[in-house]
Amino acid sequence: SVTKDAFTGELMLEGGALVIADQGICCIDEFDKMEETDRTAIHEVMEQQTVSIAKAGITTSLNARTSVLAAANPAYGRYNPRR
Repeated sequence: SVTKDAFTGELMLEGGALVIADQGICCIDEFDKMEETDRTAIHEVMEQQTVSIAKAGITTSLNARTSVLAAANPAYGRYNPRR
């Protein structure tokens, strides 16, 4: 995200969880409850291993070379061993 520095007033770029976890592991819980657009964005990051940002006049690409461990709930709220 892009934020404004409190002291200088300059715009700063802050990386999210995937950027912070560069060359590590990012664990995501409740993956099934995420918006479809967010899931699609995560898939793109996993494929390209970068996050491209174009906000507030800042255009850059940040490394996101991370492994993603995602957890989701079973369909209908409980595990069915017959499926």
